[in-house]
Amino acid sequence: MKTFRISARHSDLARLQAYRVGDSLKARVSGIETQYNFRASLGDINQQDPLWKMPEKGVFTEDFLKDLREGSAEMVVHSWKDLPTEPRPETQIVATLPRADVRDLLLFRKDRFASAKANGHVKVLTSSPRRAHNLAEFMKTHLPFAVAEVQFENVRGNIPTRLKKLLSQDVDAIIVAKAAIDRLLGSPEEEFLETRDLIKSVLNQTLFMVLPLSVNPTAAAQGALAVEISREREDVRDALSAINCEATFRSVEKERKILASYGGGCHQKIGVNVLLRPYGELLFLRGLTDAGEVLDRVQLTPSRPPTPAVSEAEIFPRAGEEANFFDREDVGREAWAWAEGQPLLWVARENAWPSGFRPRKDAIIWTAGLRTWRKLAQRGVWVSGSAESLGEEEPTRLEYLLGAPGGAGDLKWVKLTHVQSAESRGASEMKACGTYRLVPKMAGPSLKGRTHFYWMSGSSFDRAVELYPEIRNAHHAAGPGLTARHLETALGSQAQVSVFLNVESWRKAVLAR
Repeated sequence: MKTFRISARHSDLARLQAYRVGDSLKARVSGIETQYNFRASLGDINQQDPLWKMPEKGVFTEDFLKDLREGSAEMVVHSWKDLPTEPRPETQIVATLPRADVRDLLLFRKDRFASAKANGHVKVLTSSPRRAHNLAEFMKTHLPFAVAEVQFENVRGNIPTRLKKLLSQDVDAIIVAKAAIDRLLGSPEEEFLETRDLIKSVLNQTLFMVLPLSVNPTAAAQGALAVEISREREDVRDALSAINCEATFRSVEKERKILASYGGGCHQKIGVNVLLRPYGELLFLRGLTDAGEVLDRVQLTPSRPPTPAVSEAEIFPRAGEEANFFDREDVGREAWAWAEGQPLLWVARENAWPSGFRPRKDAIIWTAGLRTWRKLAQRGVWVSGSAESLGEEEPTRLEYLLGAPGGAGDLKWVKLTHVQSAESRGASEMKACGTYRLVPKMAGPSLKGRTHFYWMSGSSFDRAVELYPEIRNAHHAAGPGLTARHLETALGSQAQVSVFLNVESWRKAVLAR
């Protein structure tokens, strides 16, 4: 048997991450045993200073270099976001496991909700300049009450320490990395039982909000583990190749390269995430550089090349053009009252939430996009997160927060949408509740002479084809998710449906010369 010695920090999360690497190695490589060495880092010892004020690079990682230099460990397991962006001459990162949820999580104390609503002032614990910069305005418009001021206060310590500070201090909320909460809730080891119970207790005392990446991209490499080894240990590199998640490794390297181009470091007010999806590569970049440059970019690099450049006369819809083929008609309460008792509600658009709709007190509300989130918040609805216009196939990843032992399959969402969508078969894995009806207009927008189309919904495409059958042979595009899949099904297996984040990015692509 070959023994691999693994070093890591002594916090619950760091130990857990080291165990997952060791378990993966033993499961994939025969003849492997593991030993663990856990201890404090400089960042653990200094709990007073905010991280962005500490001048040392790698305050959670530098102390472990000597283990690799001296050969007292074969590998060190880090939270990858803690590592400096500059490569180290003696060591290298050679492996990572599949990435956990990259997003940040806001936990808001239920016992402070009424007072925050009354005074319009919210106090939030976080040590991140990035979060404070990116979220101040978002929280003013997406919490379900009028917020005049958001105050961010420094907090240090491991996850249990920070959660205890949330409940014991004069604050309303805290922001943490969701990956940390998920990993600890999902840990099977008995030694983490006390931490799991603490997290569950805090979740029972708070409302949660999974913060959107388009507004709050997270620290580069958040949610990913890094396994660092000596450059001289090819045997260790070979063994770790069996457990490396190449997709995660590739995404994280891109994020760190982007961050490094702006100077790197935890003092930066910059969030960056790269996500790989079947339809392409998503980039979220937002913040403020040290030079004062404002960053705000959400970009999709499609897996399919854009359609050929055309003139504006050939596209639909043009900028400012009416693209609606339907009027909307309310349906009676008897059609949707049953959904008020459902625990998980996915809202397709703001007008799918009927006037007078009263969900159960503990219902989790998820929206298709941020506009719907903002509109519901204005109506006093607490929204826990959004698909961010990436389609309902974009996973919510709420299994750990909601205690679903069977994973995502145990989460039974009810989608508030229009009646025709609710009556269609096979369009969605969700159970649909029709809260309004689409009434086709006698004559929709004119499509004569159009050759390139972007569709907001499958129903609009279907109605357009009824009116103009010839457009079936045109170029079609849609946003990520069910609309693109509907077009592919309706047009046949040979259809080349392009996917763009929104109609504006599609127009820019097809009109480019």
